[in-house]
Amino acid sequence: MIRVAVVRDEGYFGVPVRVLLEGKPDLHYVGTVPFAGDLPQRAAELWPTVLVIDTEYMVSQVLPIAAELHATLPSCAMLLLCDPAKRGMLPPRRWAGGLNFLLKDVSGAVLADSVRRLAAGERVVSPLLQAASLNTDRGLSTRELEVLGLAAEGESVNDIAGRLYLSGGTVRNYLSAVITKTGARNRLDAIRIARKDGWLH
Repeated sequence: MIRVAVVRDEGYFGVPVRVLLEGKPDLHYVGTVPFAGDLPQRAAELWPTVLVIDTEYMVSQVLPIAAELHATLPSCAMLLLCDPAKRGMLPPRRWAGGLNFLLKDVSGAVLADSVRRLAAGERVVSPLLQAASLNTDRGLSTRELEVLGLAAEGESVNDIAGRLYLSGGTVRNYLSAVITKTGARNRLDAIRIARKDGWLH
């Protein structure tokens, strides 16, 4: 039996993943956890085989949480549902944290098949998402977006450094690069620009 848990934004009204998985005898929905700071701990209580992340947050904002989930639940596969029409929701070109990527509007059959493949130890990345990721012109690197996403949540330089296993100086360099690339006046302005352009939620 494959235990499937779902991560969703509070107040998000998309088609629930559990509805798409209903009627599959080998898949057992074990619960939904809100996308929040205590997500790794709450997800661990459900002992999922596969964790399906269905969020409106940008990929750069999901990556730090995904890294914490991977550290807390190393044997759990993670599947992020992405919307290729949103610039910030494409897979990063280099990511080794165990995150897999599938389109948000997939059928229940495709989703169930992907969950089974993940439970069997395979990787899943939608070819459409992969192609879109390679063809898009990213003004900011994945790591820069990751740092900016944490800054947008109010994290200090030291907090960001601790979460991403970087030095404070490296975090400041990333933030300076973001400010330069976006033409912003300061960090807050860079966050505003990134949100307006669809890179941050």
